[in-house]
Amino acid sequence: CSSNSVVAAITHDSKKQRLEESPPSRVLHIRKLPSEVSETEVIALGLPFGKVTNILMLKGKNQAFLELGTEEAAITMVNYYAAVTPQVRNTPVFIQYSNHKELKTDSALNQRAQAVLQAVSAVQDGSSPSSDPGVLDLAPPPSPVLRIIIDNMFYPVTLDVLQQIFSKFGTVMKIITFTKNNQFQALLQFSDPVNAQQAKLSLDGQNIYNSCCTLRIDFSKLVSLNVKYNNDKSRDYTRPDLPSGDGDGGHKDHSSLLGEYPPPKPSASLLPTGPLSAAAAAAAAAGRVALSGSGVSGVLLASNLNDEVHHALCVCVCVYGDVQRVKILFNKKDSALIQLSDGNQAQLAMSHLNGQKVFSKVMRVTLSKHQTVALPREGLDDQLLTKDFSGSPLHRFKKPGSKNFQNIFPPSSTLHLSNIPEGVSEEDLRLLFSNAGGTVKAFKFFQDHKMALLQMSAVEEAIQGLMDLHNYDMGANHHLKVSFSKSTI
Repeated sequence: CSSNSVVAAITHDSKKQRLEESPPSRVLHIRKLPSEVSETEVIALGLPFGKVTNILMLKGKNQAFLELGTEEAAITMVNYYAAVTPQVRNTPVFIQYSNHKELKTDSALNQRAQAVLQAVSAVQDGSSPSSDPGVLDLAPPPSPVLRIIIDNMFYPVTLDVLQQIFSKFGTVMKIITFTKNNQFQALLQFSDPVNAQQAKLSLDGQNIYNSCCTLRIDFSKLVSLNVKYNNDKSRDYTRPDLPSGDGDGGHKDHSSLLGEYPPPKPSASLLPTGPLSAAAAAAAAAGRVALSGSGVSGVLLASNLNDEVHHALCVCVCVYGDVQRVKILFNKKDSALIQLSDGNQAQLAMSHLNGQKVFSKVMRVTLSKHQTVALPREGLDDQLLTKDFSGSPLHRFKKPGSKNFQNIFPPSSTLHLSNIPEGVSEEDLRLLFSNAGGTVKAFKFFQDHKMALLQMSAVEEAIQGLMDLHNYDMGANHHLKVSFSKSTI
């Protein structure tokens, strides 16, 4: 297949794409890219989801084709970016499956892109790249420690946010944060220099929040960090036994560079309520929250609902955070206030659930200006509009470090079922979910039959099944656990 025929086919692809959705493919078509975009920036969109095996840039058309190592990685990437708009240089871009099942490219047409790809692959594989050194500066990584400077810091960046974003690329062992020259900085140590190099390649220059908090990343001259205290300024994840230190005196012992870091109070207009950037996408794709909850309301306003759906709404939102209270609005019964444990959970629920179809209506979810949802005063009849879910068995995130934090995915037609009691058959489960409404397209037990994947024919049906059957009593003291899956059957 010559390069010219690939380009011709691709041009045909882009014209045809508006008329029909292509079936899943490991080749993705990316449109509306900024004019000056580099190959590295396009590859960075795919890096969090798996190995990128080929790329073709169509710069005149502001388009690119990206081939991932597996179809599953491509599906995960498309599903994730369906919920969270991908951005390159603060510009929204569009990603969908291509009609091509693989990319065949001539090196003459695509020489620079191939060199960049080779360099990135070398970093992912941990080998030393043999690419032209002029293309990317990818000498063997000098240190597992990165020095991170945050530019345009209009919104607080916490140590936890950094850990969540960077841990996608490998094991984060230690972090020290400090202020130097009036700039928030951090030193972050990976277990392996190759992980540090991959994180630097993917995240340098990315914004943590929309149009602000830009990551500037270099290798540190240090090869190991010495952390004395575990608190909000420094952390050694290999030593949970370290003391937290006593007030300011403790902080100042971390490092001679450490200064006080007073988080600025962000104005409401600067809060990151819009789509996440690629850096945050990397974290969220791994099922981690990439947003700081400080200063952000933990209360959501959901609208365009069916009347009085407290329980179903709680089950749905509980996929992304522990719901404390739900209040249906007295004068607007199709709207509700939902209070979660913190702003992180509210942000995550909003980004995944806004625009999803629930009970045949497109639900709208935004952050509320309210900080809490008040329970009605004793003796006051609020017509049961407010319900308290603070001790609910639906909560998934009560235990710190729970595995559930790593299994947060956008709504999808495939559900992950767990806690299935012995003796329950595939037929039993198919019947249960068919009765919830919809068609079960595929089913697959895991080896021990305690877990399974079940695919409905549409995302809306899967949401309905989850709302009806999460925590369903299966007998034998087993309550079924239902969550969205990134897999397909």
